[in-house]
Amino acid sequence: MTLDILPVSQRAVITGIAQDEGLGLRMRAFGLRVGREVMVVRRSRIGGPLQVRVGTTDVIMRIREATLIRVEAPTR
Repeated sequence: MTLDILPVSQRAVITGIAQDEGLGLRMRAFGLRVGREVMVVRRSRIGGPLQVRVGTTDVIMRIREATLIRVEAPTR
């Protein structure tokens, strides 16, 4: 699944990021890397941005950026 459809408060692990070079640099600067755990904290209404937590950092991102991040539920 992709980050844009991850339910609020559910944790997942990043498995891949489809990107261009500029977006990839920005994602890495925010700590969004393969293997990191993420959680959607809040969704805006009507297709607005997502608030995503990576470690102790909260990131606001566009839905179209979130569609580029593949995630899966962690195995416990």
